[in-house]
Amino acid sequence: MYYLLILAVAVERLAELVVAQRNARWSFRQGGKEFGRRHYGVMVVLHSALLVGCAVEPWALHRPFIPWLGWPMVALLALCQGLRWWCITSLGKRWNTRVIVLPHAPLVVRGPYRFMHHPNYVAVVVEGFALPMVHTAWLTAVTFTVANAILLSVRLRVENSVLGYT
Repeated sequence: MYYLLILAVAVERLAELVVAQRNARWSFRQGGKEFGRRHYGVMVVLHSALLVGCAVEPWALHRPFIPWLGWPMVALLALCQGLRWWCITSLGKRWNTRVIVLPHAPLVVRGPYRFMHHPNYVAVVVEGFALPMVHTAWLTAVTFTVANAILLSVRLRVENSVLGYT
């Protein structure tokens, strides 16, 4: 069942990429400008490696499913998916996996953006820990969390700068 969960997350990520590519084309037609392009490839590799680690570590290191840990992690994953898609629908055509800014467009302050600047990253951070921990893949969870923190420090600097957050 765990491998089906990983597959479901991978399919969801592919769906996100389809939406993101469609939205990127729209944004560029509206005069959008991309920032932080250099770190985008690293982000793709890191998120792909998360899925690989989630699949390999439990198999290779014989990590067990521990119900008192695994089921709460599944619940966290479900909450993360809800938050992620709330972000996507709140931003509409402006949502993207890349940093594309439309000239003179006001900041979005609806949905979860009423409460914080970057709610999608809350979902990413929690999911990056919860998905591997469903099946006690703690090496993957820790490695992704640390690498993602480094990546997010770069990504957030770029986004905060272009969005006018200081």
